Amino acid sequence: MKFAHARQKLVENLKNKGITNLSILNAFSEIPRHLFIEDALISRAYNDCPLPIGYSQTISQPYIVALMLEALDLKKEFRVLEIGAGTGYQTSLLAKLVAKVYAVERIAALTKQAQTHLDQLNLYNVYLKTFDGTLGWKDESPFDAMIVSAGSKEVPSPYLLQLKTGGKLIIPIGEEFSQQLTLVTKKNETNCTTQNLGDCRFVKLIGEHGWK
Repeated sequence: MKFAHARQKLVENLKNKGITNLSILNAFSEIPRHLFIEDALISRAYNDCPLPIGYSQTISQPYIVALMLEALDLKKEFRVLEIGAGTGYQTSLLAKLVAKVYAVERIAALTKQAQTHLDQLNLYNVYLKTFDGTLGWKDESPFDAMIVSAGSKEVPSPYLLQLKTGGKLIIPIGEEFSQQLTLVTKKNETNCTTQNLGDCRFVKLIGEHGWK
């Protein structure tokens, strides 16, 4: 119960910033963010800011995570592809919100940490693998929604091919140190619409269809 009050303060902060989806707010109140960061940073676990998790990677700012999740209009029956699982915090939130999560992480040591955390929380609807995230997860496609926690110059082409018609994809698009949080809706096989949700800064999406 040590962190319960801090977690509820975080949820109230998300409400104050405009997050209204009750399922998302409940997930934030249930998932212990302090579990996913190193002990030296644990006093900052429920601050609304990104934190380093090693390997030049970060755990994202809670508000940005909530904004991304809310923009996807997730349904309980959805199958979702997550790119950039990190230590598994956002993955765990997704596991509370949808039927199945297919999470890809480029760095094997982080994949191992994420799996440990998912097991600790008894979240068994997640399929996790170490892989080039820019390739998506073709064998399990198509997906109802996709969430990408790394910045790219453009939307990698495999994502659009693996997204269901009518599905939504959220990804930071832009340059190396500055992006726009972009919501892509697939109208049909040849047509997508995009919406800019604001400025953001993520680590680079590295791989065959991303940064080299």
